Amino acid sequence: MKLILSRKGFDSSAGGCPNPVFPDGRMLALPIPDAQSPIRYSQIQHQGQSIGPLVSQLTGIPSFSRRGAHLDPDLIASAYPREPGWRPVLGQHSSAQAHLANHGVGEGDLFLFFALFRPAEKQRGRWRFVPGSQAFHAIWGWLQVAEVWPLCEAEPRPTWVAYHPHCHGDRSARNSLYVGRERLVLPGLQESLAGAGVVERLAALHRLTAPGAGRVTDWRLPAVFFPGPGKSPLSYHHNPGRWQVDNEAAGFCRLRSAARGQEFVLDLGQYPGVCEWLLTPGLLS
Repeated sequence: MKLILSRKGFDSSAGGCPNPVFPDGRMLALPIPDAQSPIRYSQIQHQGQSIGPLVSQLTGIPSFSRRGAHLDPDLIASAYPREPGWRPVLGQHSSAQAHLANHGVGEGDLFLFFALFRPAEKQRGRWRFVPGSQAFHAIWGWLQVAEVWPLCEAEPRPTWVAYHPHCHGDRSARNSLYVGRERLVLPGLQESLAGAGVVERLAALHRLTAPGAGRVTDWRLPAVFFPGPGKSPLSYHHNPGRWQVDNEAAGFCRLRSAARGQEFVLDLGQYPGVCEWLLTPGLLS
């Protein structure tokens, strides 16, 4: 089984700003812009309301709500009108899909999605980022793979998936969809959890950027992620200089995470402690 730390959501280059953490601790990973997508920001719902005004206010661009939105990964049933049979799904193509394929990512593997976040508040009826607050990386959702559908093949797909951005526009020959499981399956998991979903509220265990770090890519991870002898490190992080033991926080290590790359893959067969960490109450709920 493999774990994939997958970067998805707004950032400084895609969207132009972080994703919001609302005053009640809820997070929203905003879909990145996509001119080829048939979906507009104004059509996407969060808590029963269009996210169009939110993205326009946070970006400072009034027309942003009319732009195409890459609703992917698509994990929340209420976010968009659905046809019967809809399931959570992730699309990937180009070099990122090649990286996943080279690592044999497929059925049973687990994506943990992370993004850049910053606290937001309403001021005079408009959303803004809290002045003086710092951005940070945090985990916001997950998807365990049930099936992989290569869209380059002529095999017919169910009609419910026709809306998805990866079914539109000019995508690479590696264009694929990862369809989520109905229920999560992990060694030692006793409770019934959804096979895909989003974090209800931000907690310390979802935060990747180390407290007080000068860069968002300075991560603090559970020590079970530390690459020991004979273990393959998290992909894109093979340089030993990226890793160090955290002498200030017992049970943790520090990682200078790669600024490039969307998908960081870890073989859980070599890291049973990470598999146990996934069972931490509240991590995937």
